[in-house]
Amino acid sequence: MKRFVRVGGMAFGLIAMTALGQSANGHLTVRLWANSAPDSQGSTPETMRVAPEGDHVITHVDQPSITVYLPNADKATGAAVVVIPGGGHSELWIDHEGHAVAEYLSSHGVAAFVLKYRLAREKGSRYTVEGTELGDVQRAIRTVRSRSEEWGLDTARIGVIGFSAGGELAALASTRSDSGKPDAADAVDHVSSRPDFQALIYPGLPHESRLTADTPRAFLACGAMDQARISQGLAEYYLALARLKVPTELHIYAGTGHGFGIRSSNPKPVADWPELFLDWMATEKLLRHT
Repeated sequence: MKRFVRVGGMAFGLIAMTALGQSANGHLTVRLWANSAPDSQGSTPETMRVAPEGDHVITHVDQPSITVYLPNADKATGAAVVVIPGGGHSELWIDHEGHAVAEYLSSHGVAAFVLKYRLAREKGSRYTVEGTELGDVQRAIRTVRSRSEEWGLDTARIGVIGFSAGGELAALASTRSDSGKPDAADAVDHVSSRPDFQALIYPGLPHESRLTADTPRAFLACGAMDQARISQGLAEYYLALARLKVPTELHIYAGTGHGFGIRSSNPKPVADWPELFLDWMATEKLLRHT
């Protein structure tokens, strides 16, 4: 079902999303909970609009899911990344911070899983960032780890990459994890929610960092022309991790602002950040072939 809404004199297509568990862009989509997600509002159909630049933007997520991008068997490294798009916790920019990232990673041997999570700051939402959204990320990590044998993954090389608000969630997941809940009725909750590595791309940073020497190793990137709380904050985040001797790499791109993700229009050198991320993964011995 498709309808249109006019915003600022422009018409945007809004598509009511079909039931999950089917394929998206030819890739399997898996619900994080087989039935309704815990505390799901479930009052408004999930919708997608097309922004002027062609990006698909999703709102009203009540059934969180991951879309699965597995590499060809001859390229598979056994590493995996949960990809967390941004959108200010009020929407999800699912293309340049989601599917494009997963396509790139899977084409280079890294399994990728694009997360659709519930949104704490869209109008009328009762969800929370550190409760609902973080819970969805943790569940995504557990889901990927619990199906590692099926998907050909190494359970010790499962990480997160987040963009903007998704970067905040990746940082939260990296500092607020557990080793599993053995008494949980759901077997997925028995496995660890800790990511083995993190990539924070122009992230919102948590107000309380909770960094320790056991924080997962990190790849960090942003634009120098971004807000100071991101461009300067990420530099401070790097220094804090470095003092704790957590392996970390930082890139700050001159002349670059917020929201670059992976786009064909990105200029060099910022267009090369995905390659640098893979180089960092290789340096950290995360790309051993299966």
